[in-house]
Amino acid sequence: MKTVNMMSENSKLVRRNQSKLISPSFFLILMGLFSVFSGMEAQNWVQLREKMVTEQLRSRDITSSNVLNAMREVPRHLFIPADYQQYAYEDRPLPIGYDQTISQPYIVAFMTEQIKPRPGMKVLEIGTGSGYQAAILAHLGCEVYTIELLPELAERASKLLKTLKYEPVHVKTGNGYEGWPEEAPFDAIIVTAAPEQMPPVLVEQLKDGGVMVIPVGPVNKLQYLKVVRKQDGKVTTQNLMPVRFVPMIDRDVKY
Repeated sequence: MKTVNMMSENSKLVRRNQSKLISPSFFLILMGLFSVFSGMEAQNWVQLREKMVTEQLRSRDITSSNVLNAMREVPRHLFIPADYQQYAYEDRPLPIGYDQTISQPYIVAFMTEQIKPRPGMKVLEIGTGSGYQAAILAHLGCEVYTIELLPELAERASKLLKTLKYEPVHVKTGNGYEGWPEEAPFDAIIVTAAPEQMPPVLVEQLKDGGVMVIPVGPVNKLQYLKVVRKQDGKVTTQNLMPVRFVPMIDRDVKY
């Protein structure tokens, strides 16, 4: 009587089934499908960015071709938590954690256009947040110095900017009210959080001929986006539009 080794036969059967499941042709099909869907997803983001530029920026008088191209090229969805990425190219601010937000695309484009960015321009940003504004400036060829009060956001933004190869961007954790005196003066300053009063230190760190864009006003009340220009030692300020930004916190003040 012939004895059958059931474990051996079962092992052979399992191996035959496994070889069918992971055959080279099946693996290639899976990889092909993954590539197709990845390509479709990438194309979808590109289309959404183009729609954003056309419907939200051009239609609202953002005219700088360089700024429009930067907004078209920089992937805003990568600077937003996964739960909110589907809204990345809608014209609204979105939460990024720690009670902070990423500004709506139009505001980012508008503030960027105000400083007339050019390659080699030295720009200070107060409020790194997600890192998106810094990425836009770096894409435009600016040398960016950006300060974030919250170390968690500073670290996250720094890693993401390096991963996406937006350079040169210098990120540090610090008090925005102090600016970055070691690197001053700056050709331009962009402030992405609202102090109640204009910080004099930031005005001092602005180069003669420089420009600063900053929201000013109390939290949950009327704020104005202002443009500050320094020319021949004289400082002029102009209101641009009413806005609502998160407050600019002074780390050295007890609330």
